[in-house]
Amino acid sequence: MTLRETIDAHIKQAMLKREALRLSTLRMVKAKLLEKEVERRPGVMTTADELQVLISAAKMRKESIEEFDKAGRKDLADKERAELEIIQEYLPKQMSRAEVVKIVSDLATQMQAQTQQDFGRLMSAAMKELRGKVDGKVVQEIVKDRLGT
Repeated sequence: MTLRETIDAHIKQAMLKREALRLSTLRMVKAKLLEKEVERRPGVMTTADELQVLISAAKMRKESIEEFDKAGRKDLADKERAELEIIQEYLPKQMSRAEVVKIVSDLATQMQAQTQQDFGRLMSAAMKELRGKVDGKVVQEIVKDRLGT
């Protein structure tokens, strides 16, 4: 079952249970998936594309939460947090910082990355391996720490 089919089924469940926030969030995710599918040509949507849509939606929510908290809009920040929780149900389980540090260290050793000039190569390899499993900001921090920049 594809992500879109799963979301369609969960939309029906949310309608039956009259869960307004869940329903609107899932409809938004479905719309973003449809937009991406049209962009990529129908029938060519990959799992990576679906994952990217979810990551993008989650990232938008996180940024909105920060902005609403800075502006003192707790009501809007709480709504965004609830939407983020719903979106995260469809994302792969997030890795712990310790797991990410180990993976980045292993990659740095394999690539013999030791200086600031190796940042781009190491960051690219790390994101390729960790995409969707951890926030890119966390990976960036760990890579900078590892290379001493």
